[in-house]
Amino acid sequence: MTPNTPAVVLEDVHKRYGATRAVDGISLTVARGEFFGLLGPNGAGKTTLVEIMEGQRAADSGRVAVLGEAPWPRNTGLLPRIGVQTQASAFFVRLTAREHLETVAALYRAGRDAAARALASVGLTEQGGVRVDALSGGQRQRLAIASALVHDPELIFLDEPTAALDPQARRALWQVLRDLKSAGRTIVYTTHHLDEAEALCDRVAILVGGRITALDSPAGLVAASSGTTSLLVPAERLTLSVASGIPGVDRAFPDADVIVLETADPGPVLAVLADLAGLQGVRTRTASLEDVYLELTAAAQ
Repeated sequence: MTPNTPAVVLEDVHKRYGATRAVDGISLTVARGEFFGLLGPNGAGKTTLVEIMEGQRAADSGRVAVLGEAPWPRNTGLLPRIGVQTQASAFFVRLTAREHLETVAALYRAGRDAAARALASVGLTEQGGVRVDALSGGQRQRLAIASALVHDPELIFLDEPTAALDPQARRALWQVLRDLKSAGRTIVYTTHHLDEAEALCDRVAILVGGRITALDSPAGLVAASSGTTSLLVPAERLTLSVASGIPGVDRAFPDADVIVLETADPGPVLAVLADLAGLQGVRTRTASLEDVYLELTAAAQ
């Protein structure tokens, strides 16, 4: 594969299960070195699409090229060139983390130092001698990623790599993913954490009902959205009726202990708020990828 050849090309890909259109005419390209996110609600077609790219499932129609080759019929020549981390990654739990990776590396006929490199890449060098069944959840997730990296693949598929992790472990794993991105790895990545996708991905595709409803960088999707700003005012400082009557407020509604004011032009609204209730404790929240995602998935369903 030449440096300019895309890592993944999908052209009008379809996959049905009975009457269900799991993948309904998807076309996209993932460039080499890109961190590409697939987002969507459960049942949107993400898993089926990734399995088609990995060569685990055949598309009914359309063109699929991975690293310049067709992944199906099962292309064993591609296996050493791709790495796969799944939500239910299998481990040799009675081995140490290092022994587990050495075993995986041997299956790929990787070099003798491959396991040590993979452990270091995910920050598990000090846990190399710990049995897999004694690792924490976050450490196992890192080991799953190391297993996908141990043979130095060109393309990595990561399926919900931070699922079920506590906030501290999730943020620690973000750095691992950033390091992979900085190293120029091509990554195709699924997640339900929208803040994570916004922080890590170069581009994201939002899938609903087997179709792509949006495809752009996170910043591009946010910029193309409605651009509404939310002002969060402590509820004891302002009544809903007064908030709704402020010029420039498009919508006002209660949310827990605040009144939320949505506006396209926050400056004049803040000036009125300053006179009415003061600005102490008032918070401003601009649109995020999560807002765009919720808007697009609600509209498409």
